Amino acid sequence: MTMRVRAGALALAAVLLGATAVACDSGGNGTSSAAPSVSPSTSPTAPGARGTSSTPNTPEPATLPAALTGQKLSWEACEAPTKASGSYARTPGKQWRCAVLTAPLDYTEPAGDTIGIALIRATARDKDKRIGSLLFNFGGPGGSGVASLPGAAEGFKTLHSRYDLVSFDPRGVAESAAVICRGDKETESSLRLDFTPDTPAEEKAYLTDSTAFGAGCAERSGQVLPHVGTDNAARDMDLIRQVLGDDKLHYLGFSYGTELGGVYAHLFPSRVGRLVLDAVVDPAADYAGHSRNQALGFQRALENYFKSRGVSAKDGTARVVKLLDELDRLPLPTDEGRELTESLALTGIILPLYSEDNWPLLTDALKEAENGDGTRLLLMAESYNNRDENGHYSTQNHSQRAISCADTQGRATAAEVRSRHLAEFTKVSPVFGPYLAWDLAGWCANWPVPGASETPEVGAAGAAPILVVGTTGDPATPYEGAKKMADELGAGVGVLLTNKGEGHGAYGNSGCVTQTVDAYLLDGKVPANGKTCS
Repeated sequence: MTMRVRAGALALAAVLLGATAVACDSGGNGTSSAAPSVSPSTSPTAPGARGTSSTPNTPEPATLPAALTGQKLSWEACEAPTKASGSYARTPGKQWRCAVLTAPLDYTEPAGDTIGIALIRATARDKDKRIGSLLFNFGGPGGSGVASLPGAAEGFKTLHSRYDLVSFDPRGVAESAAVICRGDKETESSLRLDFTPDTPAEEKAYLTDSTAFGAGCAERSGQVLPHVGTDNAARDMDLIRQVLGDDKLHYLGFSYGTELGGVYAHLFPSRVGRLVLDAVVDPAADYAGHSRNQALGFQRALENYFKSRGVSAKDGTARVVKLLDELDRLPLPTDEGRELTESLALTGIILPLYSEDNWPLLTDALKEAENGDGTRLLLMAESYNNRDENGHYSTQNHSQRAISCADTQGRATAAEVRSRHLAEFTKVSPVFGPYLAWDLAGWCANWPVPGASETPEVGAAGAAPILVVGTTGDPATPYEGAKKMADELGAGVGVLLTNKGEGHGAYGNSGCVTQTVDAYLLDGKVPANGKTCS
């Protein structure tokens, strides 16, 4: 199974906290109140006025029936999340309440089958000064907002004073009809494959597994699979806004959540309230461009890591390439009884690069691997892969892949990778380039659902100002994407805030950025376009 580098933010940070040198704790085993999530229609499709759609060659959505826009949510104490939510999920505390929103499975047939969207909320602490709801998406795609928000809420306590903190599991994720493609044994086997194949046999095994993954998604989740794209998630967000009683959408999106927020602004510019997009996905990057951007971002972060340790970028890169080459020939033993392969080592290296605070973990893990012990790198890889101590994997990667493949066109063949992309990507990053180049052939190989478009539509002429935050050393969503997002949102809409620093996401990591974002969300103070925090 191939695995594109995840563009998650706070949810991923929560995973990493438990991944230093011990195995991850297992997630909850309870049953979520969000299931079942897909229900058949009880009435024929009703005709209605047409809206707009950014997806070409597809029917435009019809007006939603009052039964959906006027639904009353039943907020109840949250149950333990299922393991689909990830190993970082815990049962929320008493201040949190959960509900299920009913949304159309297909927005072109709003009176047809429905899907349940899992929600979580903690109401504003200062009822007299309450602004409304603040909706969060923590990235992925495929990250569970229901599982992530309670653990991250301490970082938003200033905002919580005047906002209801709200998040959701996007369609196809965790408690919202999670896409499921294969079981634990198949996942375990697939993660042992070589993701940078060097021989015809390795290439055949890699591509066969990639195709089997998509076939498994179609077999197990065929009803929801065509409807999990970002456009539909954005429409779900507007339905959430309506049902919560907010005139405008106030939103804080991280990483993939920035793409989701940009698509929302494009579809519903007049309903944009105060939107913040932090750790920005480049809206101008196509399928190959996104992977190339990530190769650039992670290589840049790796070089900055080595420089902080007094090692040149060239020497540090050569050191990692040497280790990976050795692992390609002979995997390392670990204390877990599972070997560290080249592909798993690369995943383990990726994880601590998301945050400068975790660079010491990488130092220890590399040192141990070079001394013949792959345990630390393996545990970090398995944390990233959402494997718990019992060998169970969450379905976050299934959801991530289903959403991104539903969104994107321009998929590459193995021949195109060899002839067009491999040398280019390797030049950009000798460490991460080959992995991400081959990912172009494997990620959406023979995917059963066609991709929607080459790039997302985010132009939002007429919308209120949207704050776009980019960090110069961001590994997963390089800074250049923030500049492009601000430009594509449109003149007078995209407001760029630059954070000179390291890590994936600036809010909560930079005092200057946090204060600027808080002033915007709480008081409506829009900073000067181009403001820089250092």
